[in-house]
Amino acid sequence: MIASGVIKEIAMKAYYDTHIADFRIRTALEQDTGLILQFIKELAEYEQLLNEVVATEEILRESLFIKKQAKVILAEYKGEPVGFALFFHNFSTFLGTANVYLEDLFIRESHRGLGLGQAMFACLAKITLESGGGRLDWWCLDWNEPSIAFYKRMGAKAMDEWTVYRVDGEALSDLARRL
Repeated sequence: MIASGVIKEIAMKAYYDTHIADFRIRTALEQDTGLILQFIKELAEYEQLLNEVVATEEILRESLFIKKQAKVILAEYKGEPVGFALFFHNFSTFLGTANVYLEDLFIRESHRGLGLGQAMFACLAKITLESGGGRLDWWCLDWNEPSIAFYKRMGAKAMDEWTVYRVDGEALSDLARRL
């Protein structure tokens, strides 16, 4: 899928060329913070979760470009930004490697069906392998059947034997006070 691209943990390549004409993937820069937030809101609207978005440009700028807590790649078709993927490294004690966890991937509806999402996943797979990882993980909402079918066509498997747990809000504060 990806014709070229070298990834180092310290700095990502600016552009990843793909096999799709007029489509390339690039590393997000600090000046892309507003665009990233726009994509996050478009994704949240699609997932019917727009009311849960509390991120701001300031929060994203600090998290992504100052603290470097996550990374973003942007999809550009014919020079126009049409999607993004936000990811970070997690660690598998069993594999003994840092892997990639994909938090969000979004391609605008007007550009779906062109293979752009699959190329984005191929880029993430390349980033995973080139950084020494052995796994690319993500979650998917149970009702999102089109995405589930897409993932399965790429060879992804559901981790049905695992249940996701979360502690947040007041429960997180309560738990922290137990220390």
